Amino acid sequence: MKVNVVDAEKGTVGQVELPQQFAEEFHPDLIARAVLSIESKARQPYGSDPESGKRYSAKISRRRRDYKGAYGHGISRVPRKTMSRSGTRFNWTAALAPGTVGGRQAHPPKAEKVWAKKINKNENRKAIRSALAATMVPSIVSGRGHVVPKGYPFIASAAVEDVTKTRDVVNALRKFGFEAELARVSGRTIRAGKGKTRGRRYRVKKGPLIVVSAESSKLIKSARNIMGVDVAVVNRLNAHMLAPGTAPGRLTLFTAAAIERLGKEKLFT
Repeated sequence: MKVNVVDAEKGTVGQVELPQQFAEEFHPDLIARAVLSIESKARQPYGSDPESGKRYSAKISRRRRDYKGAYGHGISRVPRKTMSRSGTRFNWTAALAPGTVGGRQAHPPKAEKVWAKKINKNENRKAIRSALAATMVPSIVSGRGHVVPKGYPFIASAAVEDVTKTRDVVNALRKFGFEAELARVSGRTIRAGKGKTRGRRYRVKKGPLIVVSAESSKLIKSARNIMGVDVAVVNRLNAHMLAPGTAPGRLTLFTAAAIERLGKEKLFT
């Protein structure tokens, strides 16, 4: 499959043959597995204190002849703690059991639980290749909710990686036809629930992904503040970047140098 190479003004400067990675068969189920594996490894373990609800003595004898026991008083065998010892009987209050006030949880979350889901290396590479192939199909990209520009798919020239100003990156994306897509992801919404108080108050939509050839690319720094836009180095691509939320077909703009490195080094094969 041949794709046009365009400059910052969206003028066609040539064509390039896509590497074999883009010829992979579309496997949305495998892509979802790879994405969920990455998300599961980013999940922070949590759990309650093992001694929570068990920090006091709630032992009472039920034997017939034990001193001041509960035998013969017509009460249930719920664990109870002694509040006072005056008189001929104890002053008891139910405690420790899950159904009592201040008692332990029946089955609390445990910090030692392993949330990570494993995936084989070959499966993960196949999932990345499948996600790469999905980015070049306009119907899959538009089905994900992106506004597909005219003439998509196309590849940006290597000179785009040297843009140092954020406003120049925005202007270049608009000339590429991403203006409607940038408008779609420009707004942000307030998250529902307690996440508002935990450092993630706002939700931002996922917009275009720009793939560059090396970490020394100036575009990584100049495009990082554009809302909804992500920049990734080609050798660090993963299924989560190419298919956020397990939905394949992210609107992706590759540079010519990134495509060249992808084919030359045979990445993800």
